[in-house]
Amino acid sequence: MSDGINILMYHQVGPFAQLEGAMAEHRSTYCRVERFAAQMAFLKRFGYAVLSMDQVLACVRGKAPIPPRAVALTFDDGYENFAAYAWPILRHHGFPAMVYLIAGLVGQPSRWFERDGRPTPPLMTADRIRQLRAEGCGFGGHSVDHVKLAEQDDATIRREVTDCKAMLGDLLGEPVRHFCYPFGSHDLRAVEACAEAGWATATTCERAPATTADDPLTLPRKAIAWGDSLFGVWWKIHVKNTPKRPPIRRAV
Repeated sequence: MSDGINILMYHQVGPFAQLEGAMAEHRSTYCRVERFAAQMAFLKRFGYAVLSMDQVLACVRGKAPIPPRAVALTFDDGYENFAAYAWPILRHHGFPAMVYLIAGLVGQPSRWFERDGRPTPPLMTADRIRQLRAEGCGFGGHSVDHVKLAEQDDATIRREVTDCKAMLGDLLGEPVRHFCYPFGSHDLRAVEACAEAGWATATTCERAPATTADDPLTLPRKAIAWGDSLFGVWWKIHVKNTPKRPPIRRAV
């Protein structure tokens, strides 16, 4: 068994029919709903501790012990198919989830797919987001415009990080504390901008469990995708720990 908290990263969850056409060539950010249901049942059956991001924060700060078999469930972009397919399964098992919303694209198509010739599935509307929040779903920020932060100038980074927090706070009527770097793209400027904006955590795409050695603003995650069987999910949780690069260190 691996130590730490395995923060799992999902994007779209839905039926096979939604993979028809161009989407069939981009399965890495799509989980078939039948597999998702089996994965959640697996976590429940074998006693995994599914943590909220607030609980993850307490653990990596050393304010709470990391439970055995600790995982967290995160969903990037805020697709409508999360509400239709993933959320009912999560509620059935009583699992917390963190959905990272693109503040400037709420209720719009996922238009960044256009450049790859992919369909542009809809993102959740403000009303849907408020509904799910009332039902217990957690929401965080994923920038304003879904851009690669490490490729932006300083002013754009600050706007994407700071305005996202304000916009989602207004939408939900409560502070939004958890952030996710779009495409996993971040550098020291982006991390420091998150700190200045008051984000409590920020997640990356680095492949490792989160531990007390991690900066809460550069937490690693493990992507779960179309091709992952139950064994593959187990393997990613307990064996596959391969950060792509050394973590970015900020002065704290």
